Amino acid sequence: MEKFVIGIDYGSDSCRAVLASTKDGHELTSEVFNYPRWRKGLYCDPSQSQYRQHPLDYIEGLEYTIKTILSRVDQETMDNIVAISVDTTGSTLCAINEEGVPLALLPEFAQNPNAMFILWKDHTAVKEADEINWTARNWGGEDYTKYIGGVYSSEWFFAKILRTIRVDKKVREAAYSWVEHCDWIPALLTGTKGAKNIMRSRCAAGHKAMWNEEFGGLPPNEFFLSIDPLLDGLRDRLFEKTYTSDQSAGEISEEWAQKLGLPKSVRIGIGAFDCHMGAVGGNIVPKAIVKVMGTSTCDIMIEDKEIMKDVLVEGICGQVDGSVVPGMLGMEAGQSAFGDVYAWFRQLISWPLGLIPKEKMSNEEIYKMKKNILFELEKEAKKVNPVKSTVLALDWINGRRTPYANQNLKGAITGITLGTSAPQVYRALIEATAFGSKAIVERFRESGVEINEAIAIGGVAKKSPLNMQIVANVLNMPVKVSQSEQTVALGASIFAAVVGGVYKNVQSAQQKMASPVEQIYYPEKDMVDIYEELYQKYLELGRYIEEKTKQGK
Repeated sequence: MEKFVIGIDYGSDSCRAVLASTKDGHELTSEVFNYPRWRKGLYCDPSQSQYRQHPLDYIEGLEYTIKTILSRVDQETMDNIVAISVDTTGSTLCAINEEGVPLALLPEFAQNPNAMFILWKDHTAVKEADEINWTARNWGGEDYTKYIGGVYSSEWFFAKILRTIRVDKKVREAAYSWVEHCDWIPALLTGTKGAKNIMRSRCAAGHKAMWNEEFGGLPPNEFFLSIDPLLDGLRDRLFEKTYTSDQSAGEISEEWAQKLGLPKSVRIGIGAFDCHMGAVGGNIVPKAIVKVMGTSTCDIMIEDKEIMKDVLVEGICGQVDGSVVPGMLGMEAGQSAFGDVYAWFRQLISWPLGLIPKEKMSNEEIYKMKKNILFELEKEAKKVNPVKSTVLALDWINGRRTPYANQNLKGAITGITLGTSAPQVYRALIEATAFGSKAIVERFRESGVEINEAIAIGGVAKKSPLNMQIVANVLNMPVKVSQSEQTVALGASIFAAVVGGVYKNVQSAQQKMASPVEQIYYPEKDMVDIYEELYQKYLELGRYIEEKTKQGK
């Protein structure tokens, strides 16, 4: 009897669920849920880089997407669903009480942003990240950042915790522990009670919380005490063990089985971050870099542990045993803004549309017009000659994630004249994000990691041929675009197939279920040298901006 699995992908703006066949990864149906509170901009303050999401957005999305996809299939298919696996953004974490309940689900904290999930791109903890980095180098013991690139980021677990408990006494006193989004959803589905009983993802703990088997788990209490006495004792309320995503968190609870209409035998997988599961859905192999292209990028690699046993790659977001594919070393890098760069430019040039009276143009008409802007810009940007254009951009408008995380940095656009057009600026922004990709590839290669090809997944990869061709030219290597519209959720489905017992391991499930390649972009020989010269100018501009940032100018 054919078996089926559900993969759930929690992105920055929406949640999507895919019902897939374990036989060949074929997608029977899928559904997307836009977070209603997030869409209204609630609990966020972009001017302060504050981005928070209410757990109710996640719960409502979970219920809506699964119920919707199940309503489209027959009872026999539903009866043969064997497992659910979940991926989320990260590090996206929340304070929980001793029972394991997010504080924002309690009446007294329902409207408190500090009690909600702190989204990956929240950069309110830059100061705290700097303190963690200083302590790691100067406290007199082990440098616990050595397996996460040597730099701790404000986007990560402990920086966000420290900042929150410093600014909000009520949350500090009510928070027994903290949980990543990718760990909380499986705990919710299995009905897990108690903060200490939540099974923690190897992926999240290793890349964002300094967990490593060599350290015996998390850094010791003495290290955290050296950072700030407010962290004293927190380690004992967190976790010791971590689990790879081919393992099960348990069976679905009776409550959720009834609520969703699923068999009580459905198993729930250990969660992971979206980019890691997406890389599996995109058929990651050693020596290929998978670029998960969304609002930001995550660049994922895997390699044999023996090959990497003496290699520490500085400036990336970690190298963790089993974080992507169990038995292989998983490596993560990325850019803090990718699709967000283009969305920012669209918002910038479409700002006057918001002043149009509603009687002259409806909100829906304005929305459609804004949505079409990038499509029109791409058509015109394709005609721009990069040799003749004087515009050069730096893609750090949301800080820099890799190489060497630094959220203090800002973006830049130079070479503008009175003759500069919007398509020229837009193309320069695309080129800037491609140059940021090249800087990541070069950081890996400088450390001895071999990269022969790129695999691109995500919305931008499928919607923007110009972007993909520029990336291929800048990287000077083929870029394969995955066919699946929901490659990340498909990756979660692959893990679910292992958790549900259909396949013995991730590799065998991947061979049958991973997305095929839809298109390959090859470097254009005449453009490779041109972009190499422009890349050097990009690096020069970056050095200038970074130096001025250090000087506080």
